Amino acid sequence: MKDRASKYYKALLIITLLGLMDATYLFIIKLTDNQALCIKGIGDCWSVNNSPYSEIYGIPVSAFGIATYLTMILLLHWEHKFKFWQNNSVLFQFGLTLVGFLFSMYLTYVQFGILHKICPFCIVSAITMTTLFIMTTIRLIKSQAVKS
Repeated sequence: MKDRASKYYKALLIITLLGLMDATYLFIIKLTDNQALCIKGIGDCWSVNNSPYSEIYGIPVSAFGIATYLTMILLLHWEHKFKFWQNNSVLFQFGLTLVGFLFSMYLTYVQFGILHKICPFCIVSAITMTTLFIMTTIRLIKSQAVKS
């Protein structure tokens, strides 16, 4: 059981780091206003990243992604360091990824349903967050089964 938990932990960490890199890349594109960073011929990263939906109160959506992925890394790290987090980290991870998943689904709808443009990096982030949500859901269910 410990080996399986370790594999989940490592997979969560790797996927979280991929999401962090993706969100950081989108943040750099937004801050530098450099259209050349968007890969031509694969979707329309530029239009999506400069739409009115790419910011919340002037803060780039990618900054929220960075904050979410960094929080996930902290939760994963603290899970092995502090008693409180050993008991509760999985629940907090689930809550964080649930919010991230729902927000990602909204942003995916915005791309397809409102903007009619697709940002491949945004899709990568949505897939990353969906994967994290599924994995933390499984971890939560398994941790509750162990407790009972």
